[in-house]
Amino acid sequence: MTANEVVDIVKKNMGTWSERSRRDTFKVGDPNTQVTGVACTFMGMFDVIKRAHAAKLNLIISHEDTFWNDPDDVSKLAGNKLYKIKTEWCKQNGMVIWRIHDAQHAHRPDQIVVGELREIGIEDEEATMGGGKIYTIPETTLGAFASKVKTMTGSRAFRVVGDPSAKISRIGVGPGYATPRFSVGVDVVVGGEQQEADGQFDNVEYAQDCAALGIPKGYIALGHCVSEQPGMKVFADWLRPLVPGVPVQYMPAPEPYWT
Repeated sequence: MTANEVVDIVKKNMGTWSERSRRDTFKVGDPNTQVTGVACTFMGMFDVIKRAHAAKLNLIISHEDTFWNDPDDVSKLAGNKLYKIKTEWCKQNGMVIWRIHDAQHAHRPDQIVVGELREIGIEDEEATMGGGKIYTIPETTLGAFASKVKTMTGSRAFRVVGDPSAKISRIGVGPGYATPRFSVGVDVVVGGEQQEADGQFDNVEYAQDCAALGIPKGYIALGHCVSEQPGMKVFADWLRPLVPGVPVQYMPAPEPYWT
């Protein structure tokens, strides 16, 4: 099976495909390459590329970009040394990278949101991005919940705003830049990333003011990678039965931040 044939199967079964997407395209390599295996990951980082090659998985399907900008526009990278090294390494080692982003977020359910929810202990097989759902968990403190999130995600660098002793039970969740704003009935917002100030609505400042007033609210910023990456495990499990005989492996990208 070629990389093109694998992608065609994804397009056919995703049910939300648009050829107008500037994101969901091949980024590196020959689409007619015979696939020895598929690595599903958050982003086409060099670390992932090398690990996939070592595992004999020559097709990488990533949710995010490969060349450091959203549309993977390489028009200004001709003189960039790292761009040359990365593309040449892929070419010499027969690696192919294809991205799935827009179709995945348009899919019902949104695999990325399903994965993020599972990562913090919430199951919702019908989750969508921006759905505004509020999830109720047994009452706990913000500190205890944050500790549980740290353990479940394995994150080493996520950030929390709010009083650790605040009693919470109602959670709003969103991945990446789709971090939800505080709304009526939400005790804790768990998101990927957003501006700390000067945004359309500043969750950070809001949570700080709530803490100062004794109002039980909290905000947890997982970061883009930690919030969206688990969705690619959902994708790998979804893809595997569609390409029998082709190894499909979830291959997490490293969390970028450390403290």
